Amino acid sequence: MTDETKDKKSKAVTEIVEKVGKLSVLELSDLVNELQEVLGVSAMPMAAAAAPAAAAGGAEAAADEAGGGTVVLTAVTDKIPTIKAIREIDQNITLPDAKKMTEELPSEIVKDAKPEDAKAAADKLKAVGATVEIK
Repeated sequence: MTDETKDKKSKAVTEIVEKVGKLSVLELSDLVNELQEVLGVSAMPMAAAAAPAAAAGGAEAAADEAGGGTVVLTAVTDKIPTIKAIREIDQNITLPDAKKMTEELPSEIVKDAKPEDAKAAADKLKAVGATVEIK
């Protein structure tokens, strides 16, 4: 590989990283889903995903400084669509945990998120008939 080819690839990767860095959490989730579908791959097991989650600590601190929002589920009219919505919002939540969240109310669904991400999560839950609070 020539230096020129290496530089071009590095620039392309750098541009992608910069664009991805500007996405919200929900947009990143949509991106991951789309990449999995297009590439025919699936997400890493939960244990292997723990390291990237720890690296996201800086993003959580930034959300705290910007007045992060917490979405609390207070009532559920239909459990199955609500469970699906919870898992769409945060794909790291397991099916049993999502089910438990619909049964043990109130439940924090999103914590310390950007205000726009908290609103998007609340809107998803409201769309399936759930009652939520944004704190």
